Amino acid sequence: MEVDVPVFVAYNLYLSLDPESFPNLMPFISSVEMSSIASGTVPTTKSVACFRKSASSSSLLHRSSSSRFMPTSLSPIYAKLINSNNSSSVSSSSSSSPPEPLRPVMRSTEADRLEEERLRQVHWQDVAVKMVVDAPASVAYNLYADRDLFPKWMPFLSSVEAVEGSPDLSRYLVKFNSFGQNVEYHFLAKNLQPIPDRKLHWRSIEGFANRGSVRFFPRGPSLCLVEINFSFEVPHALAPVAFLMKPFMEKLIRGGLEHFAAFVKTS
Repeated sequence: MEVDVPVFVAYNLYLSLDPESFPNLMPFISSVEMSSIASGTVPTTKSVACFRKSASSSSLLHRSSSSRFMPTSLSPIYAKLINSNNSSSVSSSSSSSPPEPLRPVMRSTEADRLEEERLRQVHWQDVAVKMVVDAPASVAYNLYADRDLFPKWMPFLSSVEAVEGSPDLSRYLVKFNSFGQNVEYHFLAKNLQPIPDRKLHWRSIEGFANRGSVRFFPRGPSLCLVEINFSFEVPHALAPVAFLMKPFMEKLIRGGLEHFAAFVKTS
């Protein structure tokens, strides 16, 4: 089924549902009972859901313990799954055949659970911007390769400092206003092996997670096409507006490229 909202909105709304409201949303769940247990030293919330499936004149009722968040797709097979650490009961009006053996649900370690939670919070966005610049590819490449000049055409870059003893490493300070909030991020980036006059690329190794490349395509003797591909991780604080970050960053980077094109003309 298609829902007329962005994917991340539907996803977060589903995760935020109160398990006790499931019977109102999912007719095949008759009830949900909440209980609090502790796993080691980390308190967690567990729910017991009753699944009801009708088949001709018989009915199957299954009680299974599940985590706070239900799976995004449910099918009759869930009526066969059971948590190995919790009791379950299966009743049927037909006694001609024994119930099918129940398989235990695979459990993740605490580390796996935390990693899954972290991955749910990560939102990567990709931005691509290109523009014809009034300069040969070699000239544009050499200007863009000079990291000390970055703040001249990237207003959102407050400073760029090369790491002493490591010419391929630089520390960046990013400052901009995003949706009424002043945002400031530091990151350490490593310049990857360039292709002279053709390609510059990097990836962050600390701080604000991002990676990208700048390519230069000759367009005659005095022009070139500059193409920037930039991928970034939306910070957790801005996750609620993740779907707005891509057009925002695209506008930011396009503005920087326009400044670069103007800078090239005066250099």
